[in-house]
Amino acid sequence: MAKIIVVTSGKGGVGKTTTSAAFATGLALRGHQTVVIDFDVGLRNLDLVMGCERRVVYDFVNVINGEGNLNQAIIKDKRIESLYILPASQTRDKDALTMKGVARVLEALKKRFEYIICDSPAGIEHGAIMAMYFADEAIVVTNPEVSSVRDSDRIIGMLSSKTRRAVQNMAPVKEHLLVTRYSPKRVNSGDMLSVEDVQEILAIPFLGVIPESPSVLQASNAGIPVTLDDNSDAGQAYLDVVARFLGEEPPPREKKGFFSRLFGN
Repeated sequence: MAKIIVVTSGKGGVGKTTTSAAFATGLALRGHQTVVIDFDVGLRNLDLVMGCERRVVYDFVNVINGEGNLNQAIIKDKRIESLYILPASQTRDKDALTMKGVARVLEALKKRFEYIICDSPAGIEHGAIMAMYFADEAIVVTNPEVSSVRDSDRIIGMLSSKTRRAVQNMAPVKEHLLVTRYSPKRVNSGDMLSVEDVQEILAIPFLGVIPESPSVLQASNAGIPVTLDDNSDAGQAYLDVVARFLGEEPPPREKKGFFSRLFGN
């Protein structure tokens, strides 16, 4: 049965699109039929991170408005057989996403894919609500900073009140906490919250931590999801996140660099 997963947070710049691309790629590397949708209408970036910006002809809003069909808009990744991208419109307003239109597209995708990853825009307005409304599960992305954690707490409240599952008295959206841009050095100096602090404040199940790493920006600029970079500690951390999401215990990694600082020698 297909699962709809929203990648969300209240604050911009925390790594939602990087996470959406990396997480979807990690699922596809495991052989799962996966599509990732950009809900950030007007400010699309997912196609850049996925390296398919020159292949966008039709987009999510075109499909909703009947100006093109799903087969025309959906882009097959050239590197991974089971990975697809549905880009956002760069010229429309977020109000172009209608409840009926989004529902119709998601129902069509559920017939073809195991996992549908929804890359949410920042904030708590229309686009973010559309991205989370139909979700079965949510990855709440936060940086270990007070403002980011506070905004994520607001999003957790919305997941329990503004989604279809909440409105229709269904089982609640299953929440997962992902801490990104984590720097043990800055935690030790008091400039960042610790992972334990973030977990205690937000109090939702912990999925993983992604280190602050230059490889994330390098991968984004190259149009390559960071999970495809075998030498990236962030890429390896995202693969561990995918394993945990699938109910597995990630294999032990050689504890050097970031991992030794985080988990001890």
